[in-house]
Amino acid sequence: MILATIQEFILTTGLMNMDMKSGIMIIVALTFLYLAIRRGFEPLLLVPIAFGMLLSNLPLTGIFEHTVTAFDVYMDPSKTETSGGLFYLFYSFNKLGIFPPLIFLGIGAMTDFGPLIANPKSLLLGAAAQLGIFTTFIGAIFLGFNAQEAASIGIIGGADGPTAIFLTTKLAPHLLGAIAVAAYSYMALVPVIQPPIMKVLTTKKERMIKMDQLRVVSQREKILFPIFVTVIVTLILPPAAALVGMLMLGNLFKESGCTARLSETASNAFINIVTILLGISVGASAQGPTFLVPETIKIIVLGVLAFAVGTAGGVLLGKVMCALSGGKINPLIGSAGVSAVPMAARVSQKVGQAENPSNFLLMHAMGPNVAGVIGSAVAAGVLLSMFGGY
Repeated sequence: MILATIQEFILTTGLMNMDMKSGIMIIVALTFLYLAIRRGFEPLLLVPIAFGMLLSNLPLTGIFEHTVTAFDVYMDPSKTETSGGLFYLFYSFNKLGIFPPLIFLGIGAMTDFGPLIANPKSLLLGAAAQLGIFTTFIGAIFLGFNAQEAASIGIIGGADGPTAIFLTTKLAPHLLGAIAVAAYSYMALVPVIQPPIMKVLTTKKERMIKMDQLRVVSQREKILFPIFVTVIVTLILPPAAALVGMLMLGNLFKESGCTARLSETASNAFINIVTILLGISVGASAQGPTFLVPETIKIIVLGVLAFAVGTAGGVLLGKVMCALSGGKINPLIGSAGVSAVPMAARVSQKVGQAENPSNFLLMHAMGPNVAGVIGSAVAAGVLLSMFGGY
């Protein structure tokens, strides 16, 4: 009897139920934790993602067990409500498209659009960096994905995790786990992926260019900007209203001068809470048996291609603008046109300063960087309009 009990206990341990795919994902999670903690690769993103991935791949935890929620029952009364894993309940807020707009609210409250307002040409660099989205869309079509799936994969090129989640929940929810993990992983690995592309596409002379100081932007301009952008973008692309509207609302909290408490909450405690919940749920969705399949591998490869092409598109337009301006624009700021704020802008600064220690490109790079945030949301609106039945 005792031996049978012991044997039964042993058979119910995680060690006895480990499979190869889960083991691989555990190694990936530990690698991400190393990169975040030891190497400092965007730990605010990578630590919760990696830990969620680690926990969900440890056998028999049930922490990402699929559940039928009250919402599922409401949508389909034939279902019976059941309890489920904690991280899957968090993940349902991604599936419902709730977390991404909330993240945008916090981003807006932390963002200074002053560099973009002072240098409107930055919008062009932000637009050029969206090239990766549409290039990868075409590549995904050739690899056998349908239009909705290809659009969801392509948006990874915007280097904007919330936008990728938002669009995928509308067009291809069955790909949400793979696309979300790819988008956030590449965002965290910006300092690794971008510099080689930037150096290959620019000369040492171009990287050493020092740019003139930006003009001072008035408070009135900063207040009017989010209002005008919301109205113009929403009138042209109604599907982008949730993302752009929440982004600009957060920025209006920051710039209005009369909502300091709301701005402080949105840019600190609020976005930190949502980031934790979103990060661990996204990581938890990468479970070995369902994640390590040929379809996911294609998405991972296409995602890095999208990111690389987007970076290259921004840099190449930066080179054109550099030539047209008589050498007054450093092409490196074009790489910041992807929507990884403020990581991409910091990479532009780091690469430029490595060539010229007196070079300060951060504020100039923030213009394309925040333009990329708007650009990725607009690109999502375009794809939703075309393939979402709007």
